[in-house]
Amino acid sequence: MRVGIVILPEDRWWAAEPKWRVAEEYGFDHAWTYDHLGWRSLVDGPWFSAGPTLAAAAMVTSTIRLGTFVASPNFRHPVPFAREVITLDDLADGRLVLGVGAGGQGYDAEVLGTPELSPGRRVDRFVEFVDALDGLLRTDGFDYSGEYYSAKGARNLPGCVQRPRSPLLIAANGPRAMAYAARQGEGWITTGQPGAVSTQEQWWQGVATLSARFDETLAETGRGEVVRCLSLDAAPVFSLSSREAFVDAVGRAQELGFTDVVVHWPRSGEPYQGQESVLEEVAADVLPGIQGREPVSDDSDE
Repeated sequence: MRVGIVILPEDRWWAAEPKWRVAEEYGFDHAWTYDHLGWRSLVDGPWFSAGPTLAAAAMVTSTIRLGTFVASPNFRHPVPFAREVITLDDLADGRLVLGVGAGGQGYDAEVLGTPELSPGRRVDRFVEFVDALDGLLRTDGFDYSGEYYSAKGARNLPGCVQRPRSPLLIAANGPRAMAYAARQGEGWITTGQPGAVSTQEQWWQGVATLSARFDETLAETGRGEVVRCLSLDAAPVFSLSSREAFVDAVGRAQELGFTDVVVHWPRSGEPYQGQESVLEEVAADVLPGIQGREPVSDDSDE
């Protein structure tokens, strides 16, 4: 089991920088930040861009993998984003992991004044976004023509440090997006079944259903195992509310076949409210006993 941590891009760098350093020192396998222009209840507060944040994090770390949790086409075009990915992978010396998702409703989808898309159309746009991004990262002088995105002779030199490109972990909870993740991604990220749940058990039941569905979907593709990543803090109970909560969540995720879990750095208020002392205890006493150190990627394209 590999364990990652999300550090929200809400602090000025003098306060954020120690968290990224400590995440590596604590032994987390990967560290992520949200790729949004503004996010839910925090939209009225401080918020920084994911790309520059990860670039700065790459400069103060050396071994931990770094990633977007998750990038979406709500406000991105694959051509300039591919350049950003290549740059970040270079700065991180091949440690970038690219989490991508279809993007939902809310501030990111509304702030540019573009028409609202149905869930089905968001998946259509997402498939184009990832298909184009995949080609742009692999091929110099890439052409693409779709309903939502186009590229003409797009250059990508020198390309990613990782070959053929940085690994793509595709966030998906619905059937179509999950099928796409099984076919196209080096990994799958899930937050559990869509819709509100009132209890921890209901959430885990939904995760179990999705995990079984992904098993079936992956088998239909004929591919081998891929990275399976669960965002533990989509549950009603914050995973770092206590050592016991963390151990229970990781154990249940492992039983369901997940290779990776992601938690959030404790905040002083909601969401993800908790004590950093719990994080310290988990890092010192629990992480060493549950982790593997394999990279977050697979070799299916090699």
